[in-house]
Amino acid sequence: QVQLVESGGGLVQAGESLRLSCAASGRTLSTNAMAWFRQAPGKEREFVAAIRWSGGSTYYADSVKGRFTISRDNAKNTVYLQMNSLKPEDTAVYYCNAGRSQDSGSYYPYGYWGQGTQVTVSS
Repeated sequence: QVQLVESGGGLVQAGESLRLSCAASGRTLSTNAMAWFRQAPGKEREFVAAIRWSGGSTYYADSVKGRFTISRDNAKNTVYLQMNSLKPEDTAVYYCNAGRSQDSGSYYPYGYWGQGTQVTVSS
């Protein structure tokens, strides 16, 4: 099935930037999009951004809109998350997921997750 590997996390100061990568392998049949989620300790996992493989339509959570940019390289089967103007509240483990996006903007995650990459933003 689909295998996902995230990378690019690290420790940065507020206002700085990071770029996360998610490399996908295996069959992605029945999926039409990739997404980034994040989860802080003791909190629910939350949606961050999604992008369709075909067409490249993007969707963002309000909390990151204008600061984060999701992109893809179909030839490399890789999805990226450029994170600018990072804030301490962005601190979390970031996961990528393969799923489906609807025209409404809703995203439905499938059971394909990476191991996560830690992002820590200090004040």
